[in-house]
Amino acid sequence: MAGKPLKKSSMPGVSIRQLVDDIPEGCSLPGFEQKPVTLALLEGKNAIFRAVVCGEPRPEVRWQCSKGDLSNSSKYQISSTPGSKEHVLQINKLTGDDMDLYRCAAVNAYGEATCSARLTVIEVGFRKNRKRQKEPQEDLKKELMDFRKMLKKRAPSPIHEKVDMEQVWQLLMTADRKDYEKICLKYGIVDFRGMLRRLQQMHKEREEKLAPYINAILSLRHITVNKEGIAVFDLELDLKSPEGKIYLYKDGKMVPYGFDNQTKHCLRHLGRHYQFQIRDLRPEDAGIYQVRVEDAEVFSTELEASDIPPRVVVPLADARCEEHGDAVFECTLSSPCPSAAWSFQHRPLRLSDKYEVFVSSDGLTHRLVVRGARFADMGLYSLGTKLHASSAWLVVEAGKDKSLLAASTDRQLQSRRGGQEGGLDAHGQRSDAARSPRSRHKPGAGGFSEEARGPAGHFSQGLADTEVQQGEDAVLSCTLTRDLGPGAWFKDGVKLSTQDGVIFEQDGLAHRLLIAHVQGTQAGRYSFVAGNQQSEATLTVRDPPIIAPNVTEKLREPLVVKAGKPATMKVPFQSRLPVQATWRKDGAEVAGGGSRGAQVVVGDSFTRLCLPSADRKDRGQYSVTLRSEGGSVQAELTLQVLDKPQPPQGPLEVQDCHGAGVCLRWRPPRDDGGRALEHYVVERQQAGRSTWLKLGETPADSTTFTDTHAEQGKKYTFRVRAVTAEGPGEALQSEEVLVAPEALPGPPSPPAILSASSQSITLSWMAPRGPGSSHILGYLIEKRKKGSNTWTAVNQQPVPEKKWTVADLRQGCQYEFRVTAVAPSGLGQPGPPSEAVFARDPMRPPGPVRDLQVIDTSHTSITLSWARPDTQDGDEAQGYVVELCGSDSLQWSPCHTGTVPGPTYTARGLRPREGYFVRVTAVNDGGRGQPMTLDTVVQAMPVTVCPKFLMDATMKDSMTVRAGDTVRVPVYFEADPLPEVTWLKDGLPLPKRSVTSTKDGLTQLLVPVASLTDSGLYTVVLRSLRGEEATYSFRLTVAARPRPPGPIVLRAGALGSVTAEWAPSPDEAERGAAPLHYSVLLRSSADARWRPVAERLHTCRFTLVDLVPGHEYHFRVVASNELGASEPSDTRQPWVVPRPPPGERDKFTVKVPSYREPDLSQKPRFLVGLRTHLLPLGCECCMTCAVQGWPRPRVTWFKNDQSLAGSPTVYSTDVLGVCSLVIPSVSAADSGEYKAVAENPLGQAVSTAKLIVVESNP
Repeated sequence: MAGKPLKKSSMPGVSIRQLVDDIPEGCSLPGFEQKPVTLALLEGKNAIFRAVVCGEPRPEVRWQCSKGDLSNSSKYQISSTPGSKEHVLQINKLTGDDMDLYRCAAVNAYGEATCSARLTVIEVGFRKNRKRQKEPQEDLKKELMDFRKMLKKRAPSPIHEKVDMEQVWQLLMTADRKDYEKICLKYGIVDFRGMLRRLQQMHKEREEKLAPYINAILSLRHITVNKEGIAVFDLELDLKSPEGKIYLYKDGKMVPYGFDNQTKHCLRHLGRHYQFQIRDLRPEDAGIYQVRVEDAEVFSTELEASDIPPRVVVPLADARCEEHGDAVFECTLSSPCPSAAWSFQHRPLRLSDKYEVFVSSDGLTHRLVVRGARFADMGLYSLGTKLHASSAWLVVEAGKDKSLLAASTDRQLQSRRGGQEGGLDAHGQRSDAARSPRSRHKPGAGGFSEEARGPAGHFSQGLADTEVQQGEDAVLSCTLTRDLGPGAWFKDGVKLSTQDGVIFEQDGLAHRLLIAHVQGTQAGRYSFVAGNQQSEATLTVRDPPIIAPNVTEKLREPLVVKAGKPATMKVPFQSRLPVQATWRKDGAEVAGGGSRGAQVVVGDSFTRLCLPSADRKDRGQYSVTLRSEGGSVQAELTLQVLDKPQPPQGPLEVQDCHGAGVCLRWRPPRDDGGRALEHYVVERQQAGRSTWLKLGETPADSTTFTDTHAEQGKKYTFRVRAVTAEGPGEALQSEEVLVAPEALPGPPSPPAILSASSQSITLSWMAPRGPGSSHILGYLIEKRKKGSNTWTAVNQQPVPEKKWTVADLRQGCQYEFRVTAVAPSGLGQPGPPSEAVFARDPMRPPGPVRDLQVIDTSHTSITLSWARPDTQDGDEAQGYVVELCGSDSLQWSPCHTGTVPGPTYTARGLRPREGYFVRVTAVNDGGRGQPMTLDTVVQAMPVTVCPKFLMDATMKDSMTVRAGDTVRVPVYFEADPLPEVTWLKDGLPLPKRSVTSTKDGLTQLLVPVASLTDSGLYTVVLRSLRGEEATYSFRLTVAARPRPPGPIVLRAGALGSVTAEWAPSPDEAERGAAPLHYSVLLRSSADARWRPVAERLHTCRFTLVDLVPGHEYHFRVVASNELGASEPSDTRQPWVVPRPPPGERDKFTVKVPSYREPDLSQKPRFLVGLRTHLLPLGCECCMTCAVQGWPRPRVTWFKNDQSLAGSPTVYSTDVLGVCSLVIPSVSAADSGEYKAVAENPLGQAVSTAKLIVVESNP
């Protein structure tokens, strides 16, 4: 299925995969006629996805989501109508957890069609941020159970020490891209895109730092731990200087390293290859390692703690138990090791009821329990990890009854006392048992017990443990203190007889067991039983492996192999017991399957060390140690590896000896490959060619060569090889060098014209300088007409003189000349051409120029103009020469090369304010005319401009600002040079709080915070160096809101009037304050609002008439200026006009106007209507309009005259009359005409628009 390509569907968003190669006629792949659409619904609603499928046979439809299955029937309802192609997925009571991507798949026998739709749940109110706790009870229980299981299974979170994040970024910079995610998760880096941007910037900075030290980084290999338990990481660097220092850091701290295998951290260097090794790995060696060249970081790599092989912290201890008892071995490792395996006698143990293995919860402690131990279980038990192992012995003792316990105790006491090979007889005298002269007795293993002797002892000498070499005779003996009856001998609990090849002897109370020519099968536990007494001992048969003498003699001869060929070192031996072979090279153990591919094989009668591809590093002294339970033996042999010699030691020095040729020099190779050097071969390759040319051979004792046939001016590369009987070795190659040609003479000087006529022109020149110009044979002269590119030789043979007269010229033509020097090495470069000269008779020089004057000056230039000189007899000027002379110098210097064609010239690059004398000379073919000099010194400075102000509409004579504001007054002026600018206030210098600045024709006054004291007359004075002045003044008024006027006093007037008087505002008395005016406001009992009755009063008095009797009047006075109004000053008591007596009242009628609320009713109308939308598939559509009306209209949405109320694919909003219809993801079915209808009791309004959905471009 995975191999079939995806088919393109006619419906966007649908993928179809064909499962078979051929589809029968009448059948078809599954597909979708209508796919589910993306939904965006409010929380609590129901979501319905509909899909219409097709295909023959009818496909089966499956619904899925990315968060899990849809098996909860109360939440998810999947249905389809029989006989219909429509399939429905309904999700009830939406919550925020239901937001997901839902997938619909239609499958039949020929293919599969899939599509997806996203569900967005819009959370409202406080539900957005609260935790949902009211879930179905059964779902909650299931979730809690799953969570408990997860807690049990998960590993404890690793505790990382605080790491310098700068080291982590350096690690990321040299890490493989596939490791980015692992490193980011480990060290908490979550901004992946930001990480990539930072790494890109760090790469640029790193290249800049490495540029002074490294030409190129060829390869980087991250740290790995090999089978020998050594951590290795490699770099291949092209250093600019071989003296560059390389440093190793771990977690930001420098780590010392050596260059041999005796140090923990060592560096192996060969050419451009650098390999760091970390030996004897321990958990504290984990961390980030960095390599730096000088102060530039080159490489970072990390040694994980999980990559460090576990070590044995607490080794196994020897175990001892009785027969049928349980023995326990326990070992503790430095780190968990799931691959740790137990073995017995170097053979893996299979777990069973007999062998039980336990591992602690932290994975460090491993325990082996041997159930029901027997004598056959005695031996060496081992726990092996990847690189380390721990071993211990199990000793099984025979079961004893109570009568024999004392004998065991006696043997233990005798062992502690350091019992000798012999015991004591009944009288306390020493007694030596008869045994083989080569047999060995183990103290404390045998003997007799105190109980066996009773008061007098049963054994005066018990059996003693004995060791003999295989093939020797063994004797076991014991002596009784009294006759206990006939005795019997047992081996491993089995009674012995003469048929077992043993001899029984008895000499009184002494009993002996003789075994002739002991074999390995006769080793075991022997016991002598007499009556109820017993004595035991162990017979050990030493049977070490044997290497035949002829084999030892043969191994003394060196084994010689050629490099690249397999080297096999085989040592045959004889041994009855299993043998372990340990191979060593120069004292270091050779492990099988190591990094060099060495293979160690141990057979029944041989051991073999095989090197698949030997090289010079494999040569040396080898030894093999054969060990078995019977002993050990060692053999030595020598391996010689022959190879081609290494390249000669460089660098290959190439020196150009000029006429003598090219000299080469090198040093002999470090390693001659095991053969004597015969000679060296020297070759040469010309640049641009692929073949090498053999130049010759040199003897083995010569390391120099001279190439006398190298052509000058060409580039060559040289190489040298050392040759032995094994053939030529690798070549030492030089850089590309250029054989410098003999120096050619330089170009002579441009020829000078000494004289010219219509018949000839006389030239002179200077000899060239530089290499190759010491031996000049002569000169060649060439000519050309001005404007031509063709040079014509004047002379065919070199002329030795530096002067020549050229004839054969056409009268009236203009010529240029150049000279080429000739030396023994060849022609040099032609010199520059001379000035153009006419072949005609000499003419008169021109006269002096007229009207010389200075028209403009600046700090660095002077511009001159003049009139052409008067002409007489054809002496017209052809150009002009302008010269300057400093006022403190006597030497004239031209301002240009050649001549000036016109009557004006600007001399540039002058020193500012320096004085110069100026002269102009007219020039023609007849020579220079008389110079014209200005009588006065010209100063290199601009023309003086008198200071003046540039007045415009922005500059005013007065201005008013508010107190506390910032005042900035710019004043523009014109003057050259820059004048002295002085600011004054009221004729005095400005206060310190005022700031002025002047630059490029602009001076400014700045008052950061204006106060009333800053008011006054400001003056700007411009004064030039010549004393010329210009003045500009303006008045600045700083004002604040006025303070309120004084208390109001009311005085009664005639005929129902009242006069209000008040004290003036205190601001009127201050000098320079802004002019004030007053406003009077009135409030009566009939009208509670304040209304103005008088404005812009400049007096402190106002009379109000036409007061209504019986009404109360309140007065208010406000002081104002152009910056604002003051706080009001109010009357404390109202003014009341008394009513007249009742008989004098006039009758009148007051008509109170009726008040009617305004009618705001309005039928709906659209302020902003709908507009047409053209959108691609899958985009969000938002139609918006604005409607007005009262009462507020209700808006209803329609599509193709069908109401959209309750539609699950859209939702609408209405915020203060702004109505929106949102379709989260449009499809082709959403195209059509949309209408918004606004209605209220007064009418309705309609706005329509079209939505057009187009397919996106592939």
